[in-house]
Amino acid sequence: MGSAPVSDSRYVPDTVRTAVKILVVGHFAVGKTTFVGTLSEIRPLRTEEVMTQAGALVDDLAGSPDKTTTTVAMDFGRLTLSPSLVLYLFGAPGQKRFTQLWKDMMYGALGALVLADTRRLDQSFEIMGLLEEYGMPYAVAVNQFEGAPVFPEAEIREALDLLPETPLVTCDARDAGSSTKALIALVENIGTRTRTALAQEHA
Repeated sequence: MGSAPVSDSRYVPDTVRTAVKILVVGHFAVGKTTFVGTLSEIRPLRTEEVMTQAGALVDDLAGSPDKTTTTVAMDFGRLTLSPSLVLYLFGAPGQKRFTQLWKDMMYGALGALVLADTRRLDQSFEIMGLLEEYGMPYAVAVNQFEGAPVFPEAEIREALDLLPETPLVTCDARDAGSSTKALIALVENIGTRTRTALAQEHA
């Protein structure tokens, strides 16, 4: 069976030699599905289901009163960065009951982009704590929702208790340009940490 034509965007070109797994994480209704869909060059895989009355008892809709569906497994997308490098984007569900799935999805991932909402910054703590526990590099991107308060970067850093080296950017998950910049911030952080680790090994 021959390889698929490069012109068919469903398939990765034969020139690709490196595939990188990146997680897109954050609390419920922070824009992960939108982010993955905005950047994916293929039709993204989505596992969304209609929210039920039972879910209303545990899913906080503050800030997203019109939300009617929720991710129950993951979102998946693909982004080719060069003829030899492709990123696979895995969006994790945001509810606490999926904590074990978060842990499972971390295997093989080089880093994570944490989406945050200034109206609910405290809801980012648990996932950030889990990433730090597993030693996974991450960057934080504040998704700019209409009507959400805007704070200086220093105040957001303090509120999230971010280390100085942790990237913090803003983005609009619906916009490819700003979403790409957020992803670049993460990739650069991964590169910096990798180079530092290699330098320490050879010191």
